[in-house]
Amino acid sequence: MIWYVLGVIETLLLFRFIFKLLGANPGTPFVRFLYTISGSILAPFKAIFPTTAVEGSIFEGSTLVAMAIYVVIAYGIVHLFQLVKPVKKDEVEQVVDNL
Repeated sequence: MIWYVLGVIETLLLFRFIFKLLGANPGTPFVRFLYTISGSILAPFKAIFPTTAVEGSIFEGSTLVAMAIYVVIAYGIVHLFQLVKPVKKDEVEQVVDNL
């Protein structure tokens, strides 16, 4: 579940980064929706780096930082759950045998 949520967050941020970099029209409904949704995910990291704009293309370094930090957070949460309930060898063998 955690990896799925991370995938959604990373995908939203990646599309935001690419659309900004390519100068997508923020007036279109889809792009506006994407910027609104991803803006709330990006908010804690917004002022880390200045935004660089050249001829309509915008480079948001803070988006890349947010993507990296969300991966680290998800990785930490997954490992925390594994500490609470470690997987034993016989549990793995049961799952593999059932496949």
